[in-house]
Parts: sequence; structure tokens; C-alpha cells
Amino acid sequence: MLFNLLQADSLSALAGQAAAAAPVQQEMSFSFISMAAKGGWLMLVLLALSIVAIYLFGKKWWMIHKAGQIDKDFMNDIRDYLHEGKLKSAITLSTKYDSPIARMVEKGLERIGRPLGDIQTAIENVGNAEIARLEKGLPILATIAGGAPMIGFLGTVLGMVQAFFNMSMAGNNIDITLLSSGIYTAMITTVGGLIVGIIAYFGYNYLTSNISDLVAKMENATIDFMDMLHEPAEDKA
Repeated sequence: MLFNLLQADSLSALAGQAAAAAPVQQEMSFSFISMAAKGGWLMLVLLALSIVAIYLFGKKWWMIHKAGQIDKDFMNDIRDYLHEGKLKSAITLSTKYDSPIARMVEKGLERIGRPLGDIQTAIENVGNAEIARLEKGLPILATIAGGAPMIGFLGTVLGMVQAFFNMSMAGNNIDITLLSSGIYTAMITTVGGLIVGIIAYFGYNYLTSNISDLVAKMENATIDFMDMLHEPAEDKA
């Protein structure tokens, strides 16, 4: 009997502790949106930068992905047409692909009959224009990667200044919660700035890496095409 009473008291005590802890846990839980809302107007700036960064990343990724899509037998087909003397068929084939490599080859085919130096220069000019088109907008992404954390740190500094100003205005009625809440609000902008900066930074490096891979493919295609132009002359020799 005594054991049952002790057990009942223990269960009731645990239930009371759980009931007391539940409101505390509920009060401590917070959503990211409510947390971001306490960061002030600078969080709106960071939100705008995040939208721009995500938009630029998606747009450039699609452009680079599309630019790299070309038939693996494209250069072999161009070589066959050139060996057969079907220049117009080779040009028609190159126009079917919306790719920097195809446009470079098309320009080279249109310059056949001129000195090889002029043909290579024309191909390189097209390649440089294509690279510039793919890289357009990446400096903005790099700027966001570096600027977003600085904006977040600015918000933290402004929040700290506001917190200490409130403490100075409180006089002798200083409450520790007055400082802690100010610091909490100030640090939110730093978190937001770091999140946006990290996203933009990794996105920028990922895109530049893909562009470098595409540039290597374009250079290889240029070398292959110039070799094609030498092959008929070698056969005749």
C-alpha cells in the first residue's frame, strides 16, 4: 500500500514537471520566419539579394547546361562532310544545334577558302563572344556572395548600438533581458547574411567550374576543326 502511494506521488510529480516544461518548450520553439521578422529592414535587403542570387543561378545553370548539349558524333559528321566536299551540308548540320561549339564550327565553315589564320581568328572571336555571354551576370552573383555577409554584420552592429542605447536610456532600471533581446535581434541579420552569402558563393563557384569545362570542350573542338582543314591537303600530298 505504501509502495503504491509513493509510486502515485512520483507519477504525479513527473506529470507536473512535464506540464511545467511543456509551456517552456513551446515558448522556446520559434520558426525561421518569425526569427527573420525580428531582424529589421535589413532582412528585406537580404531577402531581395537571395531572390536575385537564386534567379541568376537557375538562369545561368540552364544556359550552361543547354550550351553543352551536342551530339557526340557532331565533329565526326562534319569531318565526313568535308572529306566528301559537302560544305553546305556541313553548314546545315551546324545550324541545327544551339551550342557554342556548333556556332564556332559554322563560322569556320563559312570562312573556308580564306587563309587558315583568318579562319582560326574568326572561330576564336565567336568563342570569346559565347564565353562572355555565358559569364554575363556572374559578377553580380560574386558581389552578393561577398556583400551579403557584410550587410548582415552591419545589421548586427546597428542592433548592438540600439541595445546599448536602450540600456543607457533605462538608467538604473537596467534589465539583462533588455540587452539579451537586443543581441538576439542583432545576430539574426548576421545569420541571414551568412546564409545568403554561402548560397551565392557555392553557386558562383559551381557555375564557373561548369564554364571552365565548357571552354575546354570548345578549345578541343577548335583544334579538331583546324586539323580537319589540314587533312585534305595531306591526302593530296
